[in-house]
Amino acid sequence: MTNKPIHIIGGGLAGSEAAWQAAQIGATVVLHEMRPVRETAAHKTEGLAELVCSNSFRSDDAEKNAVGLLHEEMRRCNSLIMREGDKAAVPAGGALAVDRDIFSSGVTKALEDHPLITIERGEINGLPPEDWENVIIATGPLTSPALAEAIRAQTGEEALAFFDAIAPIVDKDSINMDVCWFQSRYDKGEGADYINCPMNKEQYEGFIKALLESDKTEFKDWEKDTPYFEGCLPIEVTAARGIDTLRFGPMKPVGLLDPHTERQPYAVVQLRQDNALGTLYNIVGFQTKMKYGEQTDVLKMIPGLEDATFARLGGLHRNTFINSPKLLDNELRLKTMPRLRFAGQITGCEGYIESAAVGLMAGRFAADKQAAALPPPTTAMASLLNHITGGAHADTFQPMNINFGLFPPLEGKFKKKERKPAMSKRALTDLDEWISSKNKFQKTA
Repeated sequence: MTNKPIHIIGGGLAGSEAAWQAAQIGATVVLHEMRPVRETAAHKTEGLAELVCSNSFRSDDAEKNAVGLLHEEMRRCNSLIMREGDKAAVPAGGALAVDRDIFSSGVTKALEDHPLITIERGEINGLPPEDWENVIIATGPLTSPALAEAIRAQTGEEALAFFDAIAPIVDKDSINMDVCWFQSRYDKGEGADYINCPMNKEQYEGFIKALLESDKTEFKDWEKDTPYFEGCLPIEVTAARGIDTLRFGPMKPVGLLDPHTERQPYAVVQLRQDNALGTLYNIVGFQTKMKYGEQTDVLKMIPGLEDATFARLGGLHRNTFINSPKLLDNELRLKTMPRLRFAGQITGCEGYIESAAVGLMAGRFAADKQAAALPPPTTAMASLLNHITGGAHADTFQPMNINFGLFPPLEGKFKKKERKPAMSKRALTDLDEWISSKNKFQKTA
């Protein structure tokens, strides 16, 4: 165990989880968060682990979905993010979605109350001081310009970047429930976790036309060659790929029956509960770069949202990440300066839970002076770690969510529908054995 403090820069999901994990096994931690001393383009509060884009942690199916498996692995590893996420859960079918404010408040309180964690507010505007011998940089996609420049200077690499978009949030009372209805696709979860806005063919085609013709956010010259992340495309970018692209994506009507007509609609816009009170709903998959005035007009074309009021409109921000396969070792240390570790989205993992999982591992690695025991290679955590630290090709590296394609292949023959459950079972069996035999990631409080 290290006897000097671990400095963690960034109080997002990855930094918060890293601080919790390190402190839980006895390390002293200083968690540095620049808000509210310096704000970002996307955050609205000074709370730790604030959720900026969606309020969803995605599927909670630990048997057939890789992110659901990652949820379960983290729960078994005493994850603070999963603990508070479960406490703040709101209805979302088979997904885990949370009340943003309750979630952030829970994480913040847990870290503020921990006797081994000190939270310092203020920007780290360059490389950490040399006497900080053990550092985790978990500054996320909105790393401050000064620190980002210092990282670029140290690594000799041009930072990769992509745009990430934010979905609008609607006041529930302004949704016309004479047109819309509650239902989850295939009645999953509680069966009625989403508000559904139906469209016929004429309405859908008119909406797509307006979407494509709307005024969009203009990029600065230095931003114009920045790629989007495929897993979080602005809706108008998706729509531009073909008239039916959205109808086979976030607006697919399958598994839904409109009780007003007793027919499956041509297309559907779904809204998911965003807070515990059930007063706010976000438009699922509708992250956008439309300008605010145009955005309101176009979104009000959606049946049931004609009189909608918006608690937040959609937006766009620029994310940055490093070329981790080239720059980091398998314990997330910078090869040219091993006192620095990286965690979260800045490493090139994509998604709330993936970021927190990398933070979980980084916190444990930093706190343990012994040779860190990596999670079993069959687990979701190890598969994600392997991807960002060498499994991906450095020359084509792009952010990626956890998926079963990153896992080692199964031994033996399995039918297609049996493969994912078999991978999940293997992962959790190996993880439980590893926790028991290595005494790693054990719950201590």
